[in-house]
Amino acid sequence: MVNVISASERYHASHGWLNSYFLFSFAEHYDMNNLQWGPLRVFNDDYISAKSGFPEHAHSEMEIVTIVLEGQVSHTDSLGNKTVISAGEVQRMTTGTGVSHSETNHQDSDLHLYQLWFIPNKKGLSPSYEQKEVNFLKEKNTLLPLVTGQKVLEDIVYINSNSTIYYANLEEEKEIDFKTSPIRKGFIYVTSGEIFVNGMQVQKNDQVRSSDIDALRIRATADSSFILIDLPGVEANY
Repeated sequence: MVNVISASERYHASHGWLNSYFLFSFAEHYDMNNLQWGPLRVFNDDYISAKSGFPEHAHSEMEIVTIVLEGQVSHTDSLGNKTVISAGEVQRMTTGTGVSHSETNHQDSDLHLYQLWFIPNKKGLSPSYEQKEVNFLKEKNTLLPLVTGQKVLEDIVYINSNSTIYYANLEEEKEIDFKTSPIRKGFIYVTSGEIFVNGMQVQKNDQVRSSDIDALRIRATADSSFILIDLPGVEANY
């Protein structure tokens, strides 16, 4: 099964300083038929205005991944971390038994980032933090791994989930085949351009959710960028 979900079906939350698009149920938006895909529980496409941000707030029992596309986000947390995550960098925070943090755009221009939450593969983990520069915005015509918990890739951000996040910048008429398994799930979100996935048209800000297939065959009909996430097929719940 390959299901294309239109950008128009995202939930839009506007708070003046924050424009956020929710791909799953989140905060004030609840849809009992759209809670998660495998262990992927949250995917928010966030635009944060200059000199704005999220005040300190608490989390637990989630793996939180932040992928910065434009600008810089300043991060502080109760573990003592004070960092800046710039475009092309990836951050993972294991909230585990509990951690609080804040995220602020101190710059004079808007910040664009993706924030993803995964249900971890076990409860009660010790909170931890990791950040790496991956330069995923510059690589062309390859699926570049950003985050993994599958232990098949080295020197990238680790996550406590049997999942891998990839990013691709695919030039017009280039193709990528991603081999998967019927027992796995796939998720694609298009940052820019237009692609065809297993023959189905997918445009900017559309998403693809796949299951019970052997491969994702991706062809760009314009210069395009997208996230691809390889996920376990079993729903993760606590």
